[in-house]
Amino acid sequence: MTSWAAESADHDEDAGLVARAGAGECAAFEELYRRHRDRIYGLLWRLAGGDAALAEDLLQEAFVRAWQKLDSFRGESRFGTWLHRLSANVALSDRRTRMKRVQRETELDGHVERTSAGERDVRAGQQMDLERAIAALPERARTVLVLYDIEGYSHAEIAEMTNMAVGSSKAQLHRARKLVREDLET
Repeated sequence: MTSWAAESADHDEDAGLVARAGAGECAAFEELYRRHRDRIYGLLWRLAGGDAALAEDLLQEAFVRAWQKLDSFRGESRFGTWLHRLSANVALSDRRTRMKRVQRETELDGHVERTSAGERDVRAGQQMDLERAIAALPERARTVLVLYDIEGYSHAEIAEMTNMAVGSSKAQLHRARKLVREDLET
């Protein structure tokens, strides 16, 4: 079976599962969860800066939200695409909430950008692998890099999802790529 044919078959099966889950069949939603959890976890893990515990929490929140909003899925795209976008929005919403909490707890001196959880722990001269370099990025830069380079969103979509200007998205991507390159060259 070709890749396209396999995707089409998965889409058809997802459509049936979505219909059954929408009718309240929990087993159908559990199957959707099993089919999509690994891909969604990968997205959330990257957006969480490699924080596995946070990614797990976000994964659960994303699927709870998907269950709650299943009736809003109109079938205009594949279920996996809809779930992917919903999950990215869950992570971005969580980030905004955490940032507000950090801002309330810390005095801001103009321009503060929180870096990802866990400081870099790398000996001099040792190279970071790509995932670790991405996790070490400042949060906004990491978000844009993951959504654009890894997940394939456009700058316009990222701007809409993150409430930043398209130009800011492009600047953050440039910054992220530069920082990753520098980290990998050390």
